[in-house]
Amino acid sequence: MNIKEIYALFQQHSTVCTDSRKITNGAIFISLRGENFNGNKYALKAIQDGCSYAIVDEKEYDIHQNTILVNNALKTLQDLATYHRNQLNIPLIGITGTNGKTTSKELINAILNSELSCYATKGNLNNHIGVPLSVLEINKKHEIAIIEMGANHQKEIKFLCNIAQPTFGVITNIGSAHLEGFGNLQGVIDTKKELYEFINYNKGHLFVNAGDELLLSLSKGISQITYGTSGDIFGLITDITPLLSIKYNNEIINSHLIGDFQFDNILLAICIGNYFNVSNENIKKSIENYIPTNNRSQLVKTKKNTLILDAYNANPSSMKAMLSSFANQQYKNKLCILGDMLELGGESNKEHLDIIKLTNQLELDCIFVGEIFHSLTKNSFKNKQELVKHIQGNNIHKRTILLKGSRGIGLEQLIKNL
Repeated sequence: MNIKEIYALFQQHSTVCTDSRKITNGAIFISLRGENFNGNKYALKAIQDGCSYAIVDEKEYDIHQNTILVNNALKTLQDLATYHRNQLNIPLIGITGTNGKTTSKELINAILNSELSCYATKGNLNNHIGVPLSVLEINKKHEIAIIEMGANHQKEIKFLCNIAQPTFGVITNIGSAHLEGFGNLQGVIDTKKELYEFINYNKGHLFVNAGDELLLSLSKGISQITYGTSGDIFGLITDITPLLSIKYNNEIINSHLIGDFQFDNILLAICIGNYFNVSNENIKKSIENYIPTNNRSQLVKTKKNTLILDAYNANPSSMKAMLSSFANQQYKNKLCILGDMLELGGESNKEHLDIIKLTNQLELDCIFVGEIFHSLTKNSFKNKQELVKHIQGNNIHKRTILLKGSRGIGLEQLIKNL
């Protein structure tokens, strides 16, 4: 069965699933494989649980009249998404970057949805599986879409662009992250700019931070609109404690975001909202109503302390931005609990030492946690279990505490002890 025929089935059912534990009645189940799982084993159960069809790529599991045998189930998923995108005649914003892409996506989505029917990537489904699944969720009611694209190796953004086919592009910023896969910072730059190259080749448009010299250089000669403290759409910061407020179009916008580095994310969302003719009133309302979740720059008040929870992910550039902002905020009794930054390859020790030096320069009271930090500084704990014992033995109260680290460290689990 070819992609056109599979797409005809998709049009009848309009839902694809890859997790046999989350079956949607009538969906097409696609049997993906990985190092520790084989979706083919669950194809028959998926049909029995309500799926209309199951796509498999191992002949021994092609045992039901509604199983479809293909050479590679993952490639079929990706090809199906590409075919679907070719049937959609709507603007699609592709967004990538080292930091801020998910928050920016959510802000843009909030603004556009105030006046348009907008689809946006759910959560961080932004890889070679998540992007095609996201594209397949776009339907005829949507007038515009935002697809987030992540990468941990070169050529990945180009690959995702060929699936999602963005007509507009955003790189929020470029910094050191996933260096194990990219090799070095130049590898990150080369990969992220693949979005700009796709947009340029297909005569699309970019939204570019006017204050980022690297992005301005990479986007030179490509149709673009700029934003920031200068540019086509501009604003300024009016307050950062406890939450970020900005001035745009002679009005104050009070966000629920923490840190002055969020300014660029807000101005990007304003820029895109403005381009698509969303009213200033709805832009302001949408930003002020957006509340971050999922351990991303959340303000959490416990009985003993005020916590700034930013423990979803961490890399050198996001860590430095948050620490610098935290140092400038007008809180008393500040404390940082910082976890290891993962996937930095051979640059790991250097990048962690740079963070330690920065905390000293900023005169921040810090506790470090994780095997990497523990190998580099005395004021540290090897894991969060050791840190919990320390917290339980010390009365930490009436402090404003920043929790920042990579997802694998699990700093959000400290909340109940703080």
